[in-house]
Amino acid sequence: MKFRPCIDLHQGVVKQIVGSTLSDEDEKSVTTNFTAEKPAQWFAQLYRRDSLKGGHVIMLGPGNTKAARAALNEWPGGMQIGGGITLDNAEGWLDQGAAAVIVTSWVFHDGTVDEKRLKRLVGRIGKKRLVLDLSCRRQDDCYRIVTNRWQTFTDEIITPDLLGHLAGFCDEFLIHAVDMEGKCQGIEKPLVKLLGGWAQIPVTYAGGIHSMQDIRTIEELGRGAVDFTVGSALDIFGGNQFTYAELADRFADY
Repeated sequence: MKFRPCIDLHQGVVKQIVGSTLSDEDEKSVTTNFTAEKPAQWFAQLYRRDSLKGGHVIMLGPGNTKAARAALNEWPGGMQIGGGITLDNAEGWLDQGAAAVIVTSWVFHDGTVDEKRLKRLVGRIGKKRLVLDLSCRRQDDCYRIVTNRWQTFTDEIITPDLLGHLAGFCDEFLIHAVDMEGKCQGIEKPLVKLLGGWAQIPVTYAGGIHSMQDIRTIEELGRGAVDFTVGSALDIFGGNQFTYAELADRFADY
């Protein structure tokens, strides 16, 4: 189990946002937990110093390209990039220093997985440099994949069969439990258990972590195979439940 750090960008600034409040129609409806004074590259430099490899930069909407490039340039090959990634721009982001691209909406369009698009993307950049974002929301006792900044429900439900099928096209999965994202109210235990019971390729869980007990629960339910991301609860993002230093000391990949 690894700690995967994050840099979430909104309107060109590092922020921590309640994921379920993102909206294309009404930007004012977005609930922001934290807005950083430091630039994106400061956080990338911190993660590089502490050898926390495999974290992600997520662009939440437009206006984030410059900040994302600055973060990637600070640690070439150290972080993944997601948000608006398509066949047309994936190679460009890899050239900018991303270790891998994280893709959701371009692959999960019209409500289902578009395998033709997926195969074209793999053919262009290779399986090893592709992370599929299967971020989801709970609906009718299942976890349904959501796209378009987590606003649009797809027809795809996270199951072992779906994970096994999609694992043939990518190197990792990133999964935000959107209903918990940014709320610091605990994790989606059934989702973590499902992921831990499957665990054929690396998978990172994000959403709701607010205590060391949450991390221990992820380790237990995820059978040590589910990595995790901490956002709003972390002191560098304005939280008071964790210090970045304690997680970096414990999980640094030296």
